[in-house]
Amino acid sequence: MFIRIEKGSSVPISRQIASQVRAQCLAGTLPAGARVPSVRELAEMLTVNPNTILRVYEKLTSEGYLERRHGSGTFVALKPPLSQLNGQRDKFEEELGQLIRHGRMLGLEAAELRAAFEQALDNANISGSHPQESQGETST
Repeated sequence: MFIRIEKGSSVPISRQIASQVRAQCLAGTLPAGARVPSVRELAEMLTVNPNTILRVYEKLTSEGYLERRHGSGTFVALKPPLSQLNGQRDKFEEELGQLIRHGRMLGLEAAELRAAFEQALDNANISGSHPQESQGETST
């Protein structure tokens, strides 16, 4: 599991974590049935309060993304709510459109926008390798 927290963001940390775990479940990056780190483990990795992680896990369990198994830990649900995937894709497309409009307002031409998008894809290590760990990031 790879989670990146933007500590200076106006988005609450719990929402950042939940949206990333949710997206990884929907994308299959966290496969169905996979064990996720314990509350304590993830809190230590991300240097956040364990209560924050507990609330995130409880929320994602109630939404159907995670399953808590007494004595065994927390796992990705065997049948995550795939109906959420369309909403996530719609949100992504909306945000991408906003970025494109912002770039156009800055005077970027279509070719420059494409080049910036390609560079962002390369920087995100889309090929499947994990970015190097740094403060606020973790991969497990």
